Amino acid sequence: MKIRELAEQWEQNAKGRLTETAYAIHLDVEAAARLAAIAEMYPKRTPEELLGELIGAALEELEASFPYVRGQQVVATDEEGNPLYEDVGPTPRFLELSRHHLQEISDREDL
Repeated sequence: MKIRELAEQWEQNAKGRLTETAYAIHLDVEAAARLAAIAEMYPKRTPEELLGELIGAALEELEASFPYVRGQQVVATDEEGNPLYEDVGPTPRFLELSRHHLQEISDREDL
């Protein structure tokens, strides 16, 4: 989800699955003021929910911003028959680690 789509979601008051783990963070004064403004604009959401959704959207945008680094191995062909090469940049590693940690968190919370 893009950060710009969050306001629309906040208006609809959708909820996602949350972890049992809590994270404590300190915000700089400007970020705290902005969070307070967003919380006032969208009173159906707690500041913690807003922060969680903002962090989730920022992580998705971060993943999308990782550069594609062309590898040597052809992994597919496009609709015109041109070879598509593996990505050896940070994206595959990030996705692998994300899946690993998702499985660990899911296993831990299913106990």
